[in-house]
Amino acid sequence: MLTYRLVLTFAAPLFALLLAVRWLRGPESWADLRERLGLGGEGAAPCGTVLWLHGASNGELTSARDLIETLLQTDPSLGLVVTSNTLTGRDMVRNWHHERVEARIAPLDYRACLTAFLCRHRPTALVVLEGDLWPNRMVLAGEWGLPVALVSARISDKSAQKWRRRSGIAKAMFSAVRLFSAQDAASEQKYRDLGLPPEVIVPPLTLKASVRLAEPDPTLMAHYGQVFSRGETLLAASTHDGEEAQVIAAFQQAMRERPDLKMILAPRHPARGAEVAALLRQSGLSFRTRSAGDAPDRSAEVYLADTLGEMPLWYALAGQCFVGGSLVPKGGHTPFEPAQFDCAILHGPDLRNFAEPYAALDAAGGAISVNDAEELGRAVAALTDGTRAAMTVAARHALSAQGGSSLEHLVEQILRLATPAQRDRNGRPPEI
Repeated sequence: MLTYRLVLTFAAPLFALLLAVRWLRGPESWADLRERLGLGGEGAAPCGTVLWLHGASNGELTSARDLIETLLQTDPSLGLVVTSNTLTGRDMVRNWHHERVEARIAPLDYRACLTAFLCRHRPTALVVLEGDLWPNRMVLAGEWGLPVALVSARISDKSAQKWRRRSGIAKAMFSAVRLFSAQDAASEQKYRDLGLPPEVIVPPLTLKASVRLAEPDPTLMAHYGQVFSRGETLLAASTHDGEEAQVIAAFQQAMRERPDLKMILAPRHPARGAEVAALLRQSGLSFRTRSAGDAPDRSAEVYLADTLGEMPLWYALAGQCFVGGSLVPKGGHTPFEPAQFDCAILHGPDLRNFAEPYAALDAAGGAISVNDAEELGRAVAALTDGTRAAMTVAARHALSAQGGSSLEHLVEQILRLATPAQRDRNGRPPEI
């Protein structure tokens, strides 16, 4: 830990410069920077028993929405302060408009910033989603007597190797953990190998398995449904740099067999919309762009869906879905969302983020695995109404067993950690 803190100390001037640049260039306001420094934000800090819940960004916090709402319903006296590393994650939670939830940008991993945050909010426990591990945050939580819960935790081979090389830091972080629930057996074993105490481990739970996206706007569905025939619409969901070119090539290949096919292309990061649009222009495909305010048109072959928060609409319009992050080394994205909307699922080979659900899907015939653009094009071209229908039924059955432990049981365990009595048993925070 000493080495880590020395590195942060020497890097402090650089961090200060980066924060100043972000402020001067406008992506973050002074209020946003104050949140990164742990000095507060919009709205009052929750009163009473306060739980600190942290997720890296939109995906982690979206998956935890049911968890958050179940916590609030179960304990009417509970308040939550929810942190994210990104502005978009924080703003998404604010837009949920929960009265007992305050959303903040996560404080930097400096003890001064973390101490300021803890003094302001006085949480009684820290819940970390999926495995966004920050050493000072977890160690300081332990020093303050805050039990830490790692929920729906996962860890890649690369990250596990990194923490093995820093075993002293890993041991210090895990000393504060009082509750651990992995996404899958492989991640649980990696955490065990890193020195996580076995007595804190409870059955696995995949929060993303419980996510139910809202139904799309019926007015938009009626309007867009006149352009997109579900059986003849391919959704490329959450694509990454290096993947759109492959998807575009596969789509053009499939169109030779299915001339009525259309594609909705939804990049994982909408800020890349201009980059993806350039690829579409180079391909010669006609397209319309959602962020430009373009409505879909029957004459356009592709609809570039470069906006946030509209994935339910795209899933509902498409009968087949290629799940991105899998033809490039990003680990793949959730299969649970397209399965909810009965999209036939296609995916590439890199599935390490959801290895067990995809293995179940492939074994049951609920998804099609491809290795490159050519295989994706052939697979899309060969899909029939009957094949798609059989795949969606198989996918629902295969994924129904992938949730793991019950959400209600996890909530009960988290609330037990967050109660003042439990906090006393783990040590009170130091006097400030």
